[in-house]
Amino acid sequence: MQKGTGPKWYAVYTRPRFEKQVGERLMEEGIEAYVPLIKTMRQWSDRKKMVELPLFSSYVFVNIERKHYDKVLQAFGVVKYISFEGKAATIPPEQIDQLKIIVNSDEKIETTWEKRRKGDRVRVTSGSLKGLIGELITDGGRKKVLVRIDSIDQNLTVEVHASLIEKIKEENK
Repeated sequence: MQKGTGPKWYAVYTRPRFEKQVGERLMEEGIEAYVPLIKTMRQWSDRKKMVELPLFSSYVFVNIERKHYDKVLQAFGVVKYISFEGKAATIPPEQIDQLKIIVNSDEKIETTWEKRRKGDRVRVTSGSLKGLIGELITDGGRKKVLVRIDSIDQNLTVEVHASLIEKIKEENK
């Protein structure tokens, strides 16, 4: 856990299929928790139904101060913090904001673990993804915006029409 003042975002790993329950329990305890959910059609032998499923299996994001670190671990269903080199990995708030833009849109979202080369930084200028910042990639001729959630080694891609994006100018460093 990094030192510093103010809350920071972390990812916790949960028992399989416990994401929603963990999120609810943490919120009941006064801890800000975020479980990105997507709507998808599920079919059973006798019916079809629209259901909300976690975008990332077994992950819940928490925004906490150091004093709540152990409280999160005590919640039923939480397994551990996602960590690197023995320390809980922080997630930049901008990545959580980008994730919320994507989840709140009506666009088809794909998740992938595959490594992608860095592309041009772009911003979506209108539509349900307006304000989304990511990297421009092409996939079979289709333009997609890729958003990296580095702390959990996940990438999200969303198809965007080329007229709805603008390249972000890189500042000289």
